[in-house]
Amino acid sequence: MTARLPDGPDDGPAAELLRARRGGVLTTLDRLLLHSPPVAEGWNALLGALRGATTLPADLRELVVLRVAVLNAAEFEWTSHEPIARRAGLTDLHLRVLRRADATGQPVWSPVQAAVLAFTDASTRDVVVPDPVFAAVREHLDDRQVVELAVLVGGYGMVSRFLVALDVPPSNGEVPG
Repeated sequence: MTARLPDGPDDGPAAELLRARRGGVLTTLDRLLLHSPPVAEGWNALLGALRGATTLPADLRELVVLRVAVLNAAEFEWTSHEPIARRAGLTDLHLRVLRRADATGQPVWSPVQAAVLAFTDASTRDVVVPDPVFAAVREHLDDRQVVELAVLVGGYGMVSRFLVALDVPPSNGEVPG
């Protein structure tokens, strides 16, 4: 299976920025982004910050990424992040439950995970986050973390929509950086 577009050029400053974040490699996703170097550079900066410079604990970050992948049917995103999620402490049970439509109602989550999961579902499915869902997140996260959570959900919504629209096939496992 191949993506709907051919790979973009793999040289130039934008390609080097992506390679630097990815430990020297370019993914299919990167090669598609390189059709537009300014978009690739902005994407790289945003996703680099979301993956490596937020104050959200790794388990919450990966919970969000995987749930967005499920809700938007982005298998590339799931495949790429599942190993990272496991290292962050999500278990086989967590991963199975995340794939369920009613994941938020299952008793496998810590209170902060449940709040973040409800926020992710509301923001991804409906865009509007109801006041009670927002209040539950505020019980656990400070102002910076709330901003990081909202951008994380939106950022990975963007990633999933790009992957699905261009029919990017799943990776063979974790994607670095």
